[in-house]
Amino acid sequence: MAEREQQAHVVVRPADRPGDLGWAVLAHGEVYAEQFGWNGEFEALVARIVADYAAGHDPAREAAWIAEVDGERAGCVFLVADEQPGTAKLRTLLVTPKARGLGLGSRLVQECLDFARAAGYRRMTLWTNDVLVSARRIYQAYGFTLVDEAPHHSFGHDLVGQNWSLDL
Repeated sequence: MAEREQQAHVVVRPADRPGDLGWAVLAHGEVYAEQFGWNGEFEALVARIVADYAAGHDPAREAAWIAEVDGERAGCVFLVADEQPGTAKLRTLLVTPKARGLGLGSRLVQECLDFARAAGYRRMTLWTNDVLVSARRIYQAYGFTLVDEAPHHSFGHDLVGQNWSLDL
């Protein structure tokens, strides 16, 4: 274990406290603007995902988690039901730059996988963009495979969107 990990107090918990959902939207907007120059379209997309979750998620089938480092929010992820029966979607994985290198991304993805299996899902999918190299490495390490990819213009940039899938 790295010295930094030994010194940091890391917790992954349900996203059930006041401010958790708003933080997820805020953090995505700020981090992606700073790192990739993405505009407000991206923050709006995350806001819709989070609002849909907040407005009507089924706690037996959908969940969200917050990662904290030394009591401060530092990451998040959402798991929601797909329209396709038996399929869950991993959404909005984020680890703040300051908290990277502590294994939070992997821990958040593991929470999703554990929950999805316990909830009876047979498959998990996710959509990402090819510029998100670190996230893609995490997905690949857990066995996700690239299903398809297509160029698109979103968030103020030309990007390549990717759909990934994992049989549970």
